[in-house]
Amino acid sequence: MPNPALLRLVRSALENAPDALPLADLLVLVDELVTECKASTDPAAQIYQFDEDLQAIHHEVYASLHQAETFLAILSRLSDVLPSTSVMSWFDLVLRPALREPKLPTQAVNHAKCLIVSTLQKTNDAYAEKVGDFRRRLLELYLLDAFNEGSGDDVLEWAELTEEDRQRRTQWKHNLEDILVSFGNERPEELLNEIDRHFATAAWRLQLVTLLNVFSCAPNFASATEILPKLPLMKSLLYSLFLDNSSTLCTLSLTFLIKSLPFFAVHARQDLKDMLPQLLAVLARIMCWKERRASNTKMMAGEDFDPAYARELERETNPVLKISPGINWERLDMSFDATASLPPSSRPYFTILYYLYPSNVLKFLREPVRYLADAGIPSPYAESWEEAFDLNEIHRRSENLAREHNCHPLLVRRDGIIELSELEFWAKYTIARIVSEAHMLDLRNLVVALQARYRQHTKPPARQNTEDQDDFSPEDIHSPQFMRPIDLTSGKAVISLQDMINTTIALKSNLDVEVIQPSSQWPHSLFSTNSTPSSENSSPPALASLQEDENTTHVAQAISGLQREVLLLRNDLNFELWLSRENSEHIGSLYQDRIVMRTAEAERQGLYNKLRNYRSQVIRLESELREHKQQASSAKNKYADWNTELQKKLKDLREEKKSWVSETATLRTAVEELKAHFVAQGTLLADATQEVFRLQTQKKENQHKIDRLRDYERQIEQYIKVQKLWDEDFAKFNAREQEIQDMKAQYKQMQFRLESMERAGEEMEENARGHRRQIQALEAKLNHIRHRPESPRVMFVQELAAFSEEKANMKVANETLRDENMELREEVEELKAMVELLKSQHTGRRGLVSERSSPILTSFVL
Repeated sequence: MPNPALLRLVRSALENAPDALPLADLLVLVDELVTECKASTDPAAQIYQFDEDLQAIHHEVYASLHQAETFLAILSRLSDVLPSTSVMSWFDLVLRPALREPKLPTQAVNHAKCLIVSTLQKTNDAYAEKVGDFRRRLLELYLLDAFNEGSGDDVLEWAELTEEDRQRRTQWKHNLEDILVSFGNERPEELLNEIDRHFATAAWRLQLVTLLNVFSCAPNFASATEILPKLPLMKSLLYSLFLDNSSTLCTLSLTFLIKSLPFFAVHARQDLKDMLPQLLAVLARIMCWKERRASNTKMMAGEDFDPAYARELERETNPVLKISPGINWERLDMSFDATASLPPSSRPYFTILYYLYPSNVLKFLREPVRYLADAGIPSPYAESWEEAFDLNEIHRRSENLAREHNCHPLLVRRDGIIELSELEFWAKYTIARIVSEAHMLDLRNLVVALQARYRQHTKPPARQNTEDQDDFSPEDIHSPQFMRPIDLTSGKAVISLQDMINTTIALKSNLDVEVIQPSSQWPHSLFSTNSTPSSENSSPPALASLQEDENTTHVAQAISGLQREVLLLRNDLNFELWLSRENSEHIGSLYQDRIVMRTAEAERQGLYNKLRNYRSQVIRLESELREHKQQASSAKNKYADWNTELQKKLKDLREEKKSWVSETATLRTAVEELKAHFVAQGTLLADATQEVFRLQTQKKENQHKIDRLRDYERQIEQYIKVQKLWDEDFAKFNAREQEIQDMKAQYKQMQFRLESMERAGEEMEENARGHRRQIQALEAKLNHIRHRPESPRVMFVQELAAFSEEKANMKVANETLRDENMELREEVEELKAMVELLKSQHTGRRGLVSERSSPILTSFVL
């Protein structure tokens, strides 16, 4: 169907016209269009025009949820041929409003998600850069446009929204999370790298770590953990745990790290071993974490409050470590300024590390600074490790953790070095088994597990003393307990320690807890004016609009505290759900092993019963067998004699019959062979006669050709011989010509060399004559000097010395020239002799035409 007809049908369906096709039939036509586009030579132009027309229709008639559902269904069918840029253009028109709409059907929302995820995965086409920008835009929308539980502005805005707007924002955030997680499930490396690029901004880290915790529950998270230790995001997470001072961010990052460590242990053991010193340093940093007061809280003591003294006291109590100059990092101090910052719990993190590397964990806790120095891990602070860590606090907390954990069995036979050099004991474990066994190292969880194991076999003992009824026992966990209500009449929350312990154990033991008398409002005591007032100068900008109320500080503290608690409780809930899922997987495998063991035991018992029955039957049958053997032995002897006689007769008859049969078969075979031989001979004789006649006739026909052929063969042989002789003579001729050319070149070179040597000899003779004349002149001068009257002595001595030196030099030069002249004469004589020899060879060589006559001419003459 052409595009205009299809567009008219789309417009009719969007306008709910009476003649409009049902959506299913319309989608069938869209599928036909997709097939045509794939088969056409220019599918891009065709789909581009259809997309433009479809957007024009959207601008004209788009107004309802039904139309949005229709657009999403059509775009979903066009996703195979729709380019990335087209989907990006539809994002603001249809996809983004659809992701915000809570009333839209789930199928339509899934169409929008699938379109966006498929577009994000197209990284190898011509629009890869635009796809990267679109992916970055989605992540920025999640960080800036979605509801942020850690932002005071978003919380206040949330409180002012209607229920419908809240549902829209909730739907928008959940859909963005689903899109990013789905994309990360297919392309984990690209998602993690994009998160790392945004991780540099301190204000976004809390949301990014929350997204990572959501991504850790993805089905394909195991493939992400294979590459995560090698990605820059892992380094950024470790920097955040070392350098950021937000306890909420640290808690969420630790949760993600605790979830990732079992995956590292299964899929990236070597990377986990390389990261172990840094992970242990993170454990020490958490142990050294101290509670910090709210930044806008004044420690009021009447009117004598000194802010400078309070800040100095806070700096001394919680010193802030400076970041190393070589690290470019923007520090996040506190996520919630209006409430106190409690230190993150190191218990679950210690549990998983203690399970994986018990000896190294204890070795590190004994001497953390030395352990990190031996491992070559530099300090990320301007201070050294020794200055950064509070060793007394590390030892105190590690002692408490060691008391609250079961002794690891591998501590008996492994130390820290062997533990890192040999294969890990959990190398072949599953992730669920590692999580469950590590969880059981905590004595708190082990007690609950053991109690559930032995609860069916033992009953709780009766109370012997009525005075101990208020004491809590583990058996009381499984009996209904009612917590006493909190007394707020005195303006303070009066809670007994026993109630806190009971409540904590009940919540931590995964029991069914029923909350009675729920209230939708917060107690008025949270906003009481008796609470500690806050500083006006340090109030956060997010709460600046509340300064007119006298209880602004208390409301800000309550909101910040509730925000932090919501984030931490959600984090704990996600972590508990993750633990429950991993424990469920491990329980399933254990249950399967138990079923197999039960089946094997039942089968073994049945086999044992059958064995007993078989043994009694064997004894009974053996006795009957002995009786039958005795009865059969006598009959056997008689039967043997009679059988022997019969066998002998039968054997004779069989031998006779066998001889007859073999003789008959031999005769029949001979007759058949003779018949076949005669027939074959007749056939061969007829064929031979016919062939002889045919050959004779052919011979007569071709006899004159054969005679001429023989003449031709003789002539060809003669021609071949003549050609061979000619080729040999021509090759010799070419060789002689080359030799002559070489000799001419050598003769020319010798002639040039002789001429140059003659000129050199003449020059040397001329020099020698000049030297001789100079010698004669000097000798004459010497004689003249000798016959002159005596001059002053000094002058004579100097002239005599100069003359003697010049004479000696002249003699040396004369001797050198004589030797060179002799050598040149010898060379000239040799060259003359060589030239004479070459001349004699050249004049004595035979000519090009030999006296021997040419074989070709001879053959032609013949």
